[in-house]
Amino acid sequence: MPIGDRQNPSVEKKKNLFRLCPFWQRRSTTSSSSTQNPSQNYRSRHGHRNTDISAVSKPSLTMSSVARSLLPARRRLRLDPSSYLYFPYEPGKQVRSAIKLKNTSKSHTAFKFQTTAPKSCYMRPPGGVLAPGESVFATVFKFVEHPENNEKQPLNQKSKVKFKIMSLKVKPGIEYVPELFDEQKDQVAVEQVLRVIFIDADRPSAALEKLKRQLDEAEAAVEARKKPPPETGPRVVGEGLVIDEWKERREKYLARQQVESVDSLS
Repeated sequence: MPIGDRQNPSVEKKKNLFRLCPFWQRRSTTSSSSTQNPSQNYRSRHGHRNTDISAVSKPSLTMSSVARSLLPARRRLRLDPSSYLYFPYEPGKQVRSAIKLKNTSKSHTAFKFQTTAPKSCYMRPPGGVLAPGESVFATVFKFVEHPENNEKQPLNQKSKVKFKIMSLKVKPGIEYVPELFDEQKDQVAVEQVLRVIFIDADRPSAALEKLKRQLDEAEAAVEARKKPPPETGPRVVGEGLVIDEWKERREKYLARQQVESVDSLS
């Protein structure tokens, strides 16, 4: 064989390898085409011809919506005291505590009490409706049982009894009924869970002084609600008859004059 017709053995080996592995050539051509036009290659593989990849719908969730779902519900009421209900420790007696509730929201708010010990505790009032900025004192009554085995109750420590205060946004003019919280369970917010703490009734303390002051304010508020509202303007009697005070006094004077004249003639 002439020397010119002979081929380099390494070149001939490469040709044989390409014949055995033709998919290398197809892979190289495919990779080159994808490098040249990525969007066209994506559409050809997935069957989308005239679709813009940027127009694919994105998730509707945003960071703000996720943050709002994780944040706690906004408080409608301000409580004083805010975490505990203090009771004087007097076994065998019914003792009292007091708490002030103020509506700090811009809407009318209904409130309601619940307790884990309904047989030994009750509240007055158990619920109500507060206008924006309005406040009310609630009195809590509790019967203190004697300790078992004559053991002394540890004072200034948390008791197992709890009170839960719930709130609900309502329309102006609506009257409070407990069923409001059952009809709108999804809108009810738990304002606070209060724990009971017993304090020494014979030992002066800041907590005892504050409790006495709040109880006095609560009693004064109850007495104020019992009194009729003061009369303003002229009195109206019957079918819209306005009685003038000067006219009323003159009629009484004339009647008295007639009685005196009759007595003098007799």
